[in-house]
Amino acid sequence: MGIVSSIEQNGGTIRTKELKEKKERPYYGLGKAIAEGELVRVKQGVYMLPSELADTMVDIQRIVPGGVLVLYSAWSYYELTTQIPDAYYVAVETHRRVVVPDNPRIQLCYWQKKYCELGTVEAEIAGHHVLISDLEKSVCDAVKFRNKIGMDVCTEIVKTYMRRRDKNLTKLMSYAHQMRVAKIMTNYIEIQL
Repeated sequence: MGIVSSIEQNGGTIRTKELKEKKERPYYGLGKAIAEGELVRVKQGVYMLPSELADTMVDIQRIVPGGVLVLYSAWSYYELTTQIPDAYYVAVETHRRVVVPDNPRIQLCYWQKKYCELGTVEAEIAGHHVLISDLEKSVCDAVKFRNKIGMDVCTEIVKTYMRRRDKNLTKLMSYAHQMRVAKIMTNYIEIQL
């Protein structure tokens, strides 16, 4: 079996470590496949099919293990905003060192461990299992970072959330208290009611 077909069977992305576990000769054919445009070296030890880069989602867990999709990426996934993400927004723990590739564009958000883990769920997006902030945590992130993202984007997210049938205000306020934005969240909710 060739290196490209092995990567296709693995979902379009593979790490050198996984090639070794499959008893493939990891470096045999990699250079040739990259030179011929059949593969793209995303970063050291991570290779991807070019078609994967064009997809709406890449395997974030292989590029940034343990990273959580947040902010614009999460808001887009939950359809809370009309803003189109210009990168994959990935939260990692504050003191963690992560090397990201130039392509796909990944915007790292360095957060405290408790905020990275709060409200994190696993979702399947375009065939990839990724960690992502849940709906309510994503709304709290919008309120917490309202000055960075802009008040209009924050208001749009809260307004869209309040119209949803699957909203959980108890969970939302629990997260808001933990993130210290409960008073501001209450003001936004009261305006929408």
